[in-house]
Amino acid sequence: TMFDFSCNEEGYDLPDWLVPLAFSSKRHAESIEGINTNTQKWRMKERMKTVSVALVLCLNVGVDPPDIVKTQPCSRLECWIDPLSLVPQKALDSIAASLQKQYEKWQPRARYKHSLDPTVDEVKRLCTSLRRSAKDERVLFHYNGHGVPKPTANGEIWVFNKTYTQYIPLSIYDLQQWMGAPSIYVYDCSCAGLIVESFKQFATQHEREFELIVNNSKTPYDGPPMPSYSSCIQLAACGATQILPMNPDLPADLFTACLTTPVKVALKWFVLQNSKKLLPEITMDIIEQIPGQVSDRRTMLGELNWIFTAITDTIAWNVLPKETFQRLFRQDLLVASLFRNFLLAERIMRFYNCTPVSNPPLPSTYHHHMWEAWDLAVDTCLAQLPAILKDPLHVNYSYSPFFSEQLTAFHVWLSMTQNVDSVPEQLPIVLQVLLSQVHRLRALELLGRFLDLGPWAVNLALSVGIFPYVLKLLQSSARELRPLLVFIWAKVLAVDSTCQSDLVRDGSFKYFLAILGDAYMPADHRTMAAFCVSCIVSNYRPGQVAAMQSSVVSTCLEQLSDPCPKLRLWVVICLGRMWENYEPARWCGVRDSAHEKLETLLTDPDPEVRAAAVYAFGTFLNSTTERTDHANAIDHNIGMMLINKVSNDGSSLVRKEVVVALQWFLINFENQFVAVGCQYLEEEKAKESSTNLLPIDAAFDVNHVDGLNLTLDRLRRVSSSTSISSMSSNIHNTYTAASSLGYASVFGNIWKTLINLSNDPFPEVAKLAEELINFIKQKVKGNIIKQKVSEMHRPDGAKNGKMPCMSEPSSPSGRPSFLAGESPPTRTNGSHQTPEHSKPRQRWSDVNNPYQQYQFFSQFNRIRKTFDKGPEIREGGEESEDTQEPKHPLIETHFIAWSSKYFSQPLLKTDESDMDSSTYLEKEWMYLRNDTIRKSILEERKKLENGGRFDEQIFINKNTNLPTSVKFHPYESHMVVTDKDCYSIWDWEKGYLLRSESCNNRPNVRITALDFLNEHDNTLMMIGSDDGTVKIWKNYTDCDSQLISAFQIIQELLPSTRGSGLILQWEQQSQKLLASGDVRHIRIWDAEKETKIQDIPTGADSCLTCLTSTPEHPSLIAAGCGDGTVRVFDRRMPQNECCLHVYQEHSGWVVNVKLQNKQNFGQIISGSVAGDVKFWDLRHSNSIRSIPPAHGMTAMSVHQSLDLIACGAASGGATVFNQSGDTISMIKYHDGFMGNKIGPISCLVFHPYKASLAAGSTDFLISVYSVNRKH
Repeated sequence: TMFDFSCNEEGYDLPDWLVPLAFSSKRHAESIEGINTNTQKWRMKERMKTVSVALVLCLNVGVDPPDIVKTQPCSRLECWIDPLSLVPQKALDSIAASLQKQYEKWQPRARYKHSLDPTVDEVKRLCTSLRRSAKDERVLFHYNGHGVPKPTANGEIWVFNKTYTQYIPLSIYDLQQWMGAPSIYVYDCSCAGLIVESFKQFATQHEREFELIVNNSKTPYDGPPMPSYSSCIQLAACGATQILPMNPDLPADLFTACLTTPVKVALKWFVLQNSKKLLPEITMDIIEQIPGQVSDRRTMLGELNWIFTAITDTIAWNVLPKETFQRLFRQDLLVASLFRNFLLAERIMRFYNCTPVSNPPLPSTYHHHMWEAWDLAVDTCLAQLPAILKDPLHVNYSYSPFFSEQLTAFHVWLSMTQNVDSVPEQLPIVLQVLLSQVHRLRALELLGRFLDLGPWAVNLALSVGIFPYVLKLLQSSARELRPLLVFIWAKVLAVDSTCQSDLVRDGSFKYFLAILGDAYMPADHRTMAAFCVSCIVSNYRPGQVAAMQSSVVSTCLEQLSDPCPKLRLWVVICLGRMWENYEPARWCGVRDSAHEKLETLLTDPDPEVRAAAVYAFGTFLNSTTERTDHANAIDHNIGMMLINKVSNDGSSLVRKEVVVALQWFLINFENQFVAVGCQYLEEEKAKESSTNLLPIDAAFDVNHVDGLNLTLDRLRRVSSSTSISSMSSNIHNTYTAASSLGYASVFGNIWKTLINLSNDPFPEVAKLAEELINFIKQKVKGNIIKQKVSEMHRPDGAKNGKMPCMSEPSSPSGRPSFLAGESPPTRTNGSHQTPEHSKPRQRWSDVNNPYQQYQFFSQFNRIRKTFDKGPEIREGGEESEDTQEPKHPLIETHFIAWSSKYFSQPLLKTDESDMDSSTYLEKEWMYLRNDTIRKSILEERKKLENGGRFDEQIFINKNTNLPTSVKFHPYESHMVVTDKDCYSIWDWEKGYLLRSESCNNRPNVRITALDFLNEHDNTLMMIGSDDGTVKIWKNYTDCDSQLISAFQIIQELLPSTRGSGLILQWEQQSQKLLASGDVRHIRIWDAEKETKIQDIPTGADSCLTCLTSTPEHPSLIAAGCGDGTVRVFDRRMPQNECCLHVYQEHSGWVVNVKLQNKQNFGQIISGSVAGDVKFWDLRHSNSIRSIPPAHGMTAMSVHQSLDLIACGAASGGATVFNQSGDTISMIKYHDGFMGNKIGPISCLVFHPYKASLAAGSTDFLISVYSVNRKH
């Protein structure tokens, strides 16, 4: 258990914390289904690049536009160059070159073209040529209109004529056509918002015109698609009525400067805003002297740029809708950079009454609190600048604490808030530091903790762009990163397995293989690595091919014996996924004896590992595309292995996988199973002809729809009929031929196993098996219909003639002969050739056989490819394995998807380990209540010492049937009463029925055992029946009760009305279930392993009637027998020595036996139908005392905490006495003036911690008696 019991907390002092829980693992507590979440679309449908950039500058240096009156002084700098300091043309060229360099920092590989003070034609040529070369990629159009008039309301911007004597308007409508789509526009001019509005209008106009052209076309339109102008991106410096700021301390192209040199602008603006608060040495000019490169994070300038990127990315991610964020900040590197810098432009320009505009529009972010973190980071860095500049050789730059502080904030968030509605704003910052060696380890640890919160956290991390970072980290060879990375990748792949292609593409999957094969790595890390590899090969052929080339099969096989059950589970699942529909991997496994090594896991102590092994065998069977002798021999061995070892497994999880695995025999050998099915029907017909319930003609009538839905029970009761007899005799030759060769035993055993599983006590198992049986039934019916139809159309003279496809060959040379004991040829897919035998007793052509297509022994090459790679070249021109369609399953389970869900759920911290969680607090309250009830036994003891008698009937009600057993819940106010097939739950304190339900047992099966599991916690109810079946329910008092486990603990038991049936004894502390009854052994069942661990022979010639054990000495078992003997066993001893005592003083059937605990340990109390009660001491060979027999005893109960024994009489009523034989109460009549006499007692039980007695009688009445309250 995960709790620290040395803790001094009050709750941990309670003994209930130490008691283990049975049948409470996830496979019992939840539905076996995969992750129930929709994976968000975090991947971009298509990555885009801005491949071309048009820089259009309309500056007309030295001439101001006529519609704007500039202040004096005013801003002059364009791209940080004063145009008046150079001759006009040189200034223009220098500005253009500088602007290109500024853009190249964000997209160095783009194609840049300048158009300086252009004409309309020059702009047109530039735009059309860039669009032509860009094809479907994005083109950027940067427009600087500082030297021309403001844009017009008609949707025009201004350029020049050839002689620069006039301003010429250029329509945005035309510009859209020249630029095409996708495009991005940057407008740096006054009233730039007008352009954005006009652009939208013209985009709509273009769309309408295109629709008119298409609609008016007389022929179907087959031209190029309409460019999506409305999806183009626009960034404008200000609103439709705003003028650019003219502050001389700012550059004239402030908007462009913010977009292309954001850190420089941000630093200068910070100094400008805080000049009175900073050191005197910090001036606007000193900003130019900040050391370092923007691209080098180890320098001051580089780290400031890194911090700026992290902050703007964080603001955008926290403010924007996820789809908008993905499109603008993750699709295109240049677009992402411009939009990050656009947030700075909004912050700075708003201060000067300019509001930058974008399309798509962004919410306002200038007031976001992360800007305060930026100001703090800048302040911290600038404080160091004077000292660094003064003595750069001796004064080193101290890195900003920004990232450490943000990681601390993320850590605090993880510790305090963990719900879907609260999103950590620091997530983009965590992404930024993943590739930093300084912060990487801490960032990965925090990221892992965040992903552990659930699928929503994984989707959130993927949407922010975490994927390429953690993918790149797989190239690292640092061992300290392995546990963190494999944990993170397990979380990612559990939610989105489509990442497998990325891992295979660049060989990153080998990272997980290295961890899996590293014996020095902890088992849980290797488990996650195995899970990651299994995801990579799951239904993904490139992954399977790459993994097989990297020896995944042998690596997994080496881990099969690891002590960690989770690791065994996932290496087996990985193997199963590896060879699913991929035959080369199967043959690779055959060469490594994989199917033989997996056999040991069919008896693994962990049920989930056993289920995984069966799953792996199922995919192994499914992977064969060519049926050869070798393949068939292996498959048949696997089939018999599954039948013999796990078809009766105690876990329904395993049995479901068995049914799913066996379906591949029905699919691969369909013809043989139809033959076996017919033989089965013939045998059933012969056995049950006297109890025929349904004529077979009705069952298989072509026009009778219900014949398709024939149930299994009715199918078994087939009677003689012309159709079935004819068909069965025809098939008999095929079946006999198969039997003579020893092959039909495999198919027959599988068929019988499916019949048994269709009656499985767990409904889901039975349903799966029934579907397979119905599949064969439909095939049988279909061929009978075909036979009838063919007989209807066949000439009368041909009805008894030979069928052409069934005739023997013209010469004996075509007949293969087989040596005794030799396997027959078994190519069964592809074309089915006529079966031929050297000495047939009857020729197949002599019978009128509707199953001529089911001739499943064909001529075949006898040479086995034992040491070959496996089939590579297929005969008959069939498709290759890569192109062949995979076989579709008839049934399937969600076991593998459910197992994968484990990694999507919290692994680092659970509610039960969190002392503040509601789960923990609920348990603590429950355990405190339990302790209070246990201590109340002291009050009950005082009542009895004061002369208390069981003369107060506090509950009486009539059961619907004869009650056979009754059981009090120790801590709740309800009791369970069972009859032949039903259980009823009564609230005995309030006196009403909570619910009554059938156990849904088979006919003639009766309930003979009842008990509670996990009484101290969320209680389960266990009911045993005389066919050896045990069923366990949770929430059994509610209408939505759920059967969580059902299994046949003893297969040898047969339903009977006279025997003891199934007898159960549950041991909560050891998690063992003792079972016996009408058998000659006591079976010990491990509830945790869900399997038998020991059989103890009873040595008695009669049935066992009762069992008892005690936690004080868990090795001892006492049993009462039908011959009157009381036997004591020590389970630690060898089988032939385990019987310690055989007490033979009872003269009849032992009704009950109780092994005393605590102060009376070593004593046994027993009672028989003769009415005598005897006390035994393990140190003596005879009874130490007896209570004289009364009338015949039918039931007996011994109180586990009080000195009380109750005996029910065959004549009616019950007697309560102490162990000294003193009578305390005689209960003869029901309460009331006209109280009726109590009938013969059928069941009797004391409450474990109260002086209360429940009795059921043959008059169907249930009563509860308690010590009179006056005592």
